Amino acid sequence: MKMKRVRNMFVATALTCSMIAVPVFAAPNASSLEDQKKAAENEVSSLQSQLSTLMSKMTDLQNQLITKGEEITKAEAQLEEAEAKEKQQYEDMKLRIKYMYEEGDGSAMERILSSGSIAEMLSQAEYVQKVHSYDRNMLNEYVDTVNEVKELKTTLEEDMNKLEDMQTEYEAQQTELSVTIESKSAEVEDLDAQIQEAARKAAEEERERQRIAQEAAKNENANNGGGNNGGGTNNGGESTPSNPNTPSTPDTPSTPETPSNPGGNGGSAGNTSAAQTIVNAAWTQIGVPYVWGGTTPYVGLDCSGLTQWCHAQAGISIGRVDTDQLYGGQRVSDPQPGDIAWTPGHVAIYIGNGQMIEAQQPGTTICVSSVRASVYVRYW
Repeated sequence: MKMKRVRNMFVATALTCSMIAVPVFAAPNASSLEDQKKAAENEVSSLQSQLSTLMSKMTDLQNQLITKGEEITKAEAQLEEAEAKEKQQYEDMKLRIKYMYEEGDGSAMERILSSGSIAEMLSQAEYVQKVHSYDRNMLNEYVDTVNEVKELKTTLEEDMNKLEDMQTEYEAQQTELSVTIESKSAEVEDLDAQIQEAARKAAEEERERQRIAQEAAKNENANNGGGNNGGGTNNGGESTPSNPNTPSTPDTPSTPETPSNPGGNGGSAGNTSAAQTIVNAAWTQIGVPYVWGGTTPYVGLDCSGLTQWCHAQAGISIGRVDTDQLYGGQRVSDPQPGDIAWTPGHVAIYIGNGQMIEAQQPGTTICVSSVRASVYVRYW
C-alpha cells in the first residue's frame, strides 16, 4: 500500500510539472506578437502623421491654385480690356491723321499754310506736332500695357503648371501612403487576432493543467484515505485537510469588443429634400466651363467650387477645398444622390446609378461621368 501511494504521488507530481511547463512555450510567443503589434502600430501612427502633414500641404497647395486661378482670370480680363483700348486708340489716331492731312480746308496743313505770320505758323506746326506726339505716346503706352499683361498671364500660367505638377506629386504620395497604411492596419488586425488566439489557447491549457492537478490531488486524497467512508476522516479518525495549493479555475478571458467606427461610416440618410436640391443644382451647371478658382455659377467653376455652390443652394455651408470638404462631413459607406464623391485632389456630386457631376479639369466643361471615389461624404 505504501509503495502504491508513493507511485501515485510520483505520477501526480510528474503530471503537474509537465502542465506547468506548457505556458512557458506560449508566453514568449504571445510576447513576441505583442512586440510585433506595437511596432506595427507605431509604424501606422508614423504613416498617419506623414499623411496628415501631406494633406495639410495639399490643402495649402489647393488654396494657392485657387488664388493663382483667380489671378489668371483677372489677368485675362485686363488683357482683353487693354487690347480693346489699344485697338480703339489706334483707330482714333488714324481718323485724326486722316482729318489733319486729307481734309483740305480746316486741315492741319491748311491751317499752317494760311497762318498770318511766322509766329502763328510755328504755333500751328507745334500744335500738330504735339497731337502726333500725344497719339504716338498713348499708342506706345497701350502697347506696353498689353505686353505687360500678356507677360503676366504667361508667368501666372507657368506658375499654375508648376503647382499642378506639385499637386500630381502630392496625390501620388497620398495614394502610396494610404495603401501602406491600409496594409499595415491589416497587419495590426492580423497580429491582434493571433494574440487573441494565443490567449485563448493559453487559457485552455491553463484550465487543462488545473483539471489535471485537481484530479491528481483527488487521487492522492483517495489513496491517503484508504477506502474510508465519505466522512472525510483517515484511519486515525482525523479529518483530511483540503489542498491549499490547488488554485481556483480562472474565468475565461473575454474577447475584446470591436470598437465603434469614429469616422461616421454609417449609412443612414438624412434630409433627402436637401440632397435633391444639391443634385438639381449640379444639373444646372452642366456645360459651364472649368475655371481654376472659379466660384461663379453659370460662368466658371472648379471642382470644389461646384460642390460648395451646390450645397449652398440647400442652405449647407461647406469648406472651399476638397480636403476641408472631406473632413467636414460624415463619411458613408452607402452613397446616395447628393453625397460628395471624393478622391485625392478632386470632388464631385454623386447623382446615383454609378454617376456623378463634376468640374473635371481646365479646358473642359462640367459634365456627367462615371463615378470615381475613394470616400463618400455626406452633409445633408
